[in-house]
Order: sequence, then structure tokens, then C-alpha cells
Amino acid sequence: MMNNRTQWMEDLQKNLSDLIARSPAADLERNARAMMTQTFTRLDLVTREEFEVQTDLLARARMRVDQLGEQVQQLQARLDALEAKGGGSPS
Repeated sequence: MMNNRTQWMEDLQKNLSDLIARSPAADLERNARAMMTQTFTRLDLVTREEFEVQTDLLARARMRVDQLGEQVQQLQARLDALEAKGGGSPS
């Protein structure tokens, strides 16, 4: 009895799957997927991994720019101090 019920459920599931595969809904889904794929391709999107790599590179570049800005300020302060000692700008 249990085997017949199991077989009946499997047959029902197979029949429903076959019906859905042949239905207009399946065609609509395939067409929608194709249209979305084309649209995404034209949008020139990047993957999450590529985005994360670029975010990391940008953060490191910003940190380096900040470091270089500090160095420029320190050098400018030293130059200003030397000019003040010498009494004028070097020409």
C-alpha cells in the first residue's frame, strides 16, 4: 500500500513538472531571463568580488594620499622654518 502511494506521489510530481515545463509560464520565465541577461550585459555591471577589490584599492589609495599630504605639510613647515631663519626666500 505504501509503495503504491509513493509511486502515485512520484507520478503526480513528474506530471506536474512536465506540465509546468510545457506551460506558457515556462516560456515567459525563459524569455524574461534572456531579456534580463541582455539588459545586465549592456549595463556593464561588475561582480561583487570585483567591487570589493576596487573598494579595497580605493581605501589603500586614500590612506596613501593622506600620508603623502602629511609629508607635504611637514616638508612645508620645515621649509617655512628654514626661510624664517634665513630671513627670506631662497632665490
